[in-house]
Amino acid sequence: MKSIFSRTAIWNKEPVRSQSSRYKVAKQVYRSRIGVQQTVKSAVFIVIGIFSAGFGLKSFLLPNDFIDGGATGISLLLSRIFNTPLPIIIIAVNIPFILLGYKQIGNSFTLRTVLGILGLALCLAVVDYPPVTKDELLVAVFGGFFLGAGIGFAIRGGGVLDGTEVLAIFISRKTGSTIGDIILVINILIFSSAVYFLGLDAALYSMLTYLSASKTVDFLIEGIEEYLGVTIISRKNDEIRQMIVEKLGRGVTIYKSTGGFGKKGVINQESEIVFTVVTRLEISRLRSEIEKIDDDAFVVMHSIKDTKGGMIKKRTLKDH
Repeated sequence: MKSIFSRTAIWNKEPVRSQSSRYKVAKQVYRSRIGVQQTVKSAVFIVIGIFSAGFGLKSFLLPNDFIDGGATGISLLLSRIFNTPLPIIIIAVNIPFILLGYKQIGNSFTLRTVLGILGLALCLAVVDYPPVTKDELLVAVFGGFFLGAGIGFAIRGGGVLDGTEVLAIFISRKTGSTIGDIILVINILIFSSAVYFLGLDAALYSMLTYLSASKTVDFLIEGIEEYLGVTIISRKNDEIRQMIVEKLGRGVTIYKSTGGFGKKGVINQESEIVFTVVTRLEISRLRSEIEKIDDDAFVVMHSIKDTKGGMIKKRTLKDH
């Protein structure tokens, strides 16, 4: 009798174990599929960004000796002064920003940035873009537009083609200054040098190029500012909280809430809301990780001018 009961207990446990195993395998396959989709999507955005930025540089800015702000502007100015091929200068100028990106943001961002900058350098060296116009106003506006579109698409893909924002984030964390102020100071230095080396008219048109590029970047990434406050409502809030802390190295705040009206009507049920703050360079990865855990999660993002204190100013963990 004892053996019969033992066998019955084993038979009852086996279906449970089998179901649990199948669930884990299905979950892993789903997350792998989402990961591949996100990687392909990021690659497409970065490739589009590379060709758009290359078009803006070779068809508009380079033939007319205009520059932009940031690392791209530094590269254009140095290429003009030392008569050195722009692809080589772009790689050299961005190396320090890549190293900072690895230290401050992590491996995934650094890899995409390296591929993006190498791709842009290769595009400038190989692709033969024809000059479009000599009209200085059109060059400034549309050169900035296509360059800004390239940078914006790269950011949406989780990388950058211009490393100035990485430097600004690093200095901001060390000094407490706002990122906008740091970028402004950097660009003042760049355009002041342009006045000396290129002349006043070229420097003024270059400022217009920068304004066009920066507004295009803001438009393409949907008005995202330097920091984003992200509110997440999900049935799997504990997994999402753990992911943010362990993978992104960011702090979270948990709010107690009571449901209101949703897809299933009035829901008077207590739940938890996860809130975190990330930089806009990290938002692509955060979206991807949330989708892997719960693709039905309700996510609300809003712009934040700047932050002080908390884990947003200092990374404690790195992604591997």
